[in-house]
Amino acid sequence: MGAGHSKAGKARLTKMTAAARSEVARAGALARWAKADPARASLPKAIYGADDRPLRIGEMEIPCFVLEDERRVLITGGMQDALRMARGGSMVAGMSRFELFASGDRIKPFVSNELMERFRNPILFLTPTGQRAHGYDADILVELCEAVLAARAAGKLQRQQMTIAQQCELIMRGLARVGIVALVDEATGFQEVRKRDALHKILEAYISPELLKWAKRFPDSFYREMFRLHGWDYDPESVSRPGVVGKFTNTYIYERLPPGVLSELHTINPKDEHGRRRNRHHQFLTEDVGNPHLERQISATTVLMRASDDWPSFKRLFAKAFPKSGDQIELLPE
Repeated sequence: MGAGHSKAGKARLTKMTAAARSEVARAGALARWAKADPARASLPKAIYGADDRPLRIGEMEIPCFVLEDERRVLITGGMQDALRMARGGSMVAGMSRFELFASGDRIKPFVSNELMERFRNPILFLTPTGQRAHGYDADILVELCEAVLAARAAGKLQRQQMTIAQQCELIMRGLARVGIVALVDEATGFQEVRKRDALHKILEAYISPELLKWAKRFPDSFYREMFRLHGWDYDPESVSRPGVVGKFTNTYIYERLPPGVLSELHTINPKDEHGRRRNRHHQFLTEDVGNPHLERQISATTVLMRASDDWPSFKRLFAKAFPKSGDQIELLPE
């Protein structure tokens, strides 16, 4: 590259913001690494996560990432620090620090063959900045803690291993209230884009069908479109909504069910002295007829909202799609 090009490049860099210069440097580093190490191209890549956004459990911090195939990964070094394992001698006779620990006589009886195999095969991946990193699937941390605590309960641990057991207890307490998947998603920012039914699918896998009536029936898209048409800020993680949302739900959803259904729901699910209902109306609908009808109405209403630019235009579309006695189709905006 000639001197003229070099000067021009430097001049261009001086005009960039610090963030832009950093991105240029990162792109250059990635290109150099790829040229020096072609095998990097085959490694899975992390698409969420950063060194300054670790998984926090009490005072413990573990760097964490979400890979392009949606695996949640914890960095091995961070796991060692969280458990207060010695960093020195991380490889002995070709064994990783975790494999060495789990193969010890006092711990091994409580470690499954599957878990031991996963320790033997850590995940090698590229962080969003292009650096190589070693990690394990996030749920391995939970399984290891369970094994250590089981060994402690059986009185098998040595004195120097009790510190690790104490850390495992702290971790399990921290995770008792928040699932490991949801916690990693929050730490990395992945919760903002993950499929909205991801946690619901996990819920379905662990609760009995009798409890599914408590599961979410109205999708986020229904409320998101309603909020958009009114110019309200929408937070999918919040259950707080303007009081008029309940009125809209009755008007455009429940009142469009067969005659008598809503009045019966009001009878079997009355308001209390504070004006609130103990249950959701949809919890009383049948799974084979009532809820399928409800879901079709929600879906159709959401489509009409999505096709509208504002609330008055939605009302006009809805009145045309679902006319009923007494409805008046509006021809002009409100």
